[in-house]
This record gives sequence, C-alpha cells and structure tokens, in this order.
Amino acid sequence: MEENEARTDLTLFNEKVKELKASIASVIVGQERTVDLLLTTILANGHALIEGVPGVAKTLLAKLTARLIESDFSRIQFTPDLMPSDVLGTTVFNMKTNDFDFHRGPVFANLVLVDEINRAPAKTQSALFEVMEERQVSIDGSTYPMGDPYIIFATQNPVEQEGTYKLPEAQLDRFLMKITMDYPSLEEEIHILERHHSNVSLVKLNEIRPILTCSELLAMKKQAEEVFVEHSLLQYIALIVQQTRTSKAVYLGASPRASVALLQAAKAYALLQERDFVTPEDIKFVAPYVLQHRLILTAEAEMEGYSAVKVTQRLIDKVEVPK
Repeated sequence: MEENEARTDLTLFNEKVKELKASIASVIVGQERTVDLLLTTILANGHALIEGVPGVAKTLLAKLTARLIESDFSRIQFTPDLMPSDVLGTTVFNMKTNDFDFHRGPVFANLVLVDEINRAPAKTQSALFEVMEERQVSIDGSTYPMGDPYIIFATQNPVEQEGTYKLPEAQLDRFLMKITMDYPSLEEEIHILERHHSNVSLVKLNEIRPILTCSELLAMKKQAEEVFVEHSLLQYIALIVQQTRTSKAVYLGASPRASVALLQAAKAYALLQERDFVTPEDIKFVAPYVLQHRLILTAEAEMEGYSAVKVTQRLIDKVEVPK
C-alpha cells in the first residue's frame, strides 16, 4: 500500500515538473540543460550562480522561475555603490515609540535574484555570507530568520572586467551550483527571431501564473531528501571530491560542503528524471556544476589552457564507477 502511495506522489511530482518546464519553454527557447540544473538547485534547497554573456536571458530565466512559484520574490541590482544596508536592511529611530525599528531589506523574500553579483565590492558581497549559509541575518545584536524556502539566484557576466569584483571563495562555496548559459543553436536562434517577428507567440512575464505553491515546493523538497542512495554511491561521491584535493592541477580542492552539495544535487536530479533512487550517471551529470566554482587551479594548469570544468571532468573520469 505504501509503495502505491509513493508511486502516486511521484506521478503528481512529475506532472508538476512537466508543467514548470512547459511554462519556461513558452518564454525561453532551448536551454533545457540550464532549466534542469536550476530546478535541481531549487529541489536540493541550494543557491544557484548563473553565468553567461549579456543577452542570453539569465535574468529572464531567474525571474520567470520565481513567477512560477507562488512565493515572495525580490530583485537586487548589484552596483559598485551598493552598501550592505541596502541589501540587508537598516535600523531606523522611531520618534513615536522612542525606539529603533528594523526596516527589512530586499534580501527578505523566499526567492531572491541578485543581478550582476560581481558588480558590487567585497564589503557588499560579504553581506550575503550569513544569509546564504544559515538563512538568517544578524543586525545590531538581533537575529532575523528567513522563511522556507529560501533560495538565491545570482547572475554574473564572465567576460566583462570593467567595474567588476571577483567573488570571494567563501561566497562561491555557498552556491550549490554554477550554471553556465551558452549561446542558442542556429535553429533555436531562428525560432527566437520568428517569435519576436510575429510577436503573437511571445508570452509576457506578467501573464505567467504560478504553478507551484510554497507548500507544494516544500513537499517536493522533502521527497528529494528521501531519494534512495546506495552506500557505494556515497563512496563514489567521496572519491570524486578526494580527487580534487590530490590532483596536481588543483591548488585548492573541494571541501566537505561540496560532498554534501553533490549528494543533494544528485538526489534532486534523480527525482527530476522520474526516479526515487540515484544512479552513477546522476552524480556524473551534476558533479561538474557542483565542483567547478569551488576549485582553484594551479598557475601551471591555467597556463596550459585548462579550465575548472575540464579539470573537473577529467577527475570524475579517473574514478571507477560503482557497478
């Protein structure tokens, strides 16, 4: 009986996921892999760093995904003159009560879009440290907890150097995944142009209706936590992360936080593939996106033209896949 109930739950889950993907596809052409990774991040209760050149719909994807979930959403545009209080909020003296009132900043929402995160200096970026890891904000001796779910989508442009600041390693490590949005294929670009030319098939963002309620999302996250993982696969994850610490191409390897992130992401991705158990392929698929932003390569490896993604892929291939 219990097994049948579980199957029914999974069927409802799959229907919701299909609806989400169809709604995203009605606005954004292609980018199926990016959408899968973003949904994986949400189900794994993590934060996502979306990287891509200007004009590939990074912000649009984040705003659209937020609209599909019936929850509080806020957007923060990071700029060089942004202060931590502009993000977290500030304490203001109330003359009526002769006391200080805390005015909440835009970081207080269920889904927060931090646009162009690398445009603000380190002082402002570090304002996100506590809230990303502990889902709370401490100001003037008081602690303010965030609601559940609490997810941050951050976007950044990898090519522009003018007026940008490198993200600290401690902050990068707090992102479950770094997702790269590539250019569309020729067919996809033609489809984009056809949509804009006809203007009929363009779906406006404010016309999108939520598909998931907060309680449904929390139930889906709970299902992701209960996905079955064999002990041999836990060992497989640990061996992959160990490889990053012993490789000659890597100056700084992944931390235990990365191992946990890899496990959470693999479980969430398995559920998106309509399975209640993890396979080695799930781990291999999510591993590059979980690990690439956590590694610092040696100067020699960089000079030889290696990227973090390429090194991560080679390290994964070195580890024997459990039978």
